[in-house]
Order: sequence, then C-alpha cells, then structure tokens
Amino acid sequence: MNTFSNREEFLDGVKKGIPIGVGYLAVSFTFGIWAVESGLPVWMVVFISLSNLTSAGQFAGVGLMVAQATFFEIGLSVFVINIRYSLMSLALTQKLAKKTKLGQKLLFGFGITDEVFAIASTRDREITATYMYGLISTPIIGWTLGTFLGAVTGNLLPPRLSDAMGIALYAMFIAIIIPPAKKSKAIFGAIIVSVMVTCVLRYVPFFSFITEGFAMIIATIIGAGIMAVLMPVSDEKEENA
Repeated sequence: MNTFSNREEFLDGVKKGIPIGVGYLAVSFTFGIWAVESGLPVWMVVFISLSNLTSAGQFAGVGLMVAQATFFEIGLSVFVINIRYSLMSLALTQKLAKKTKLGQKLLFGFGITDEVFAIASTRDREITATYMYGLISTPIIGWTLGTFLGAVTGNLLPPRLSDAMGIALYAMFIAIIIPPAKKSKAIFGAIIVSVMVTCVLRYVPFFSFITEGFAMIIATIIGAGIMAVLMPVSDEKEENA
C-alpha cells in the first residue's frame, strides 16, 4: 500500500469533494431563497446551513419553525430525518485508519452527508482524518455559500429557475453511485433492492406512517443486508482492498 503525506491526503479529499460542493451550491441556493421567503432573517438562514449541513432536515426544520412548532417537535423531526447519518458514520469506521482519534472522528463526522459517505466508502484505501477534512471542507463551503447567495439574491431570479436548481443534487448523486455500481454486482444489487424497498414504503398506503428518515434507514439495512448474505466479501478480497 502506498503512503501519502498529510498534504496529499488533504488535497485528495478536497479534489473529491469539489463536485459535491458545486452541487450543494445550487441546491442550498434554493434553500436560501425559500427560507428567507418563509420569513427568517438572512443571518439565521446562513447559520442553519453552517451548523446543520442537511437538506431534508433543514427544509423540515424551517417548515416547522415557520409553523411555530415546539422545540420537541422540531428536534424529533430533524433527528428522525438525519438518523441515517449515524449508520453511515458507523460504516465508515470500518475503513478508518487505526490511529484516528475520537476528537477527529467527531470533527469530520459533522460533515457526513449522503454524497460524502458515497465518496468515502468507495475509496480504495484506508480513510485518514486528513483526507476526511479535505473531503468535507468543499461541501461545507459550497452549502453555506449557496445558502447565503440564495438568501440575499433569490428575489432577483425567476421562480422557475430557482426551483430547477434542486435537480442538481439528484443528478450529482446518480453520477457518484454509477461508477462503483458498474464495478461491483453487490453494490448494484444493494442499490436496486434499496430503491425497490423505498418505492414500496413510499407508495403503498399501509406504510404511510413511516417517516422519510426511517424509510431510508430501512431501505439501506435491507438492501445492504440482502447483498451481504447473497454476495459476502471474502477475507482475501478485504485484505487486498
């Protein structure tokens, strides 16, 4: 296994995070427009993005704030929507360098998102704290900067243009998962199973009581669990990874 300096590790993370940051810039621009139009001041909207880094959680949280929901309702809703990130963080610990300290894990754990997880989990060597710092830095900057720009200039854009920017996140995520899916039947299978489970939970009336956050967790566990049983990774492959 090749060794890399801290500088090389950080720059590699930054390079991998640039596409995510660019995608977040467009999506958070839409959030900034919507949040300010909902009645929140610009400084608060920017602070929400800087301290949360979660699209679904922020949209839900701001919606509840505008509806004057209680702190408990807001906290519980955001927790349920974002609980999947705990699973992602646990999964990444399997690839972390052994010398990674608890404080470092807490710092870059803040920047774990769906796209960041997808990039980190498919890395072909161990994940260092320096690499993760680089990987999350651009998405954090892109998400916060996009929110600020949307909050202060959103009223100058046509509504259709600002709404269309939300598509960027989905296009970016598809671009992230396609390459590893082409290389691994297990990953491809997990994606297909997870999508099928998600569709069932979303469109079958019986499951309407399941929230979006829990639906994503259930789909992830079932998809990964089935492929882990059907296509387990051998010890030899793990050692050569």
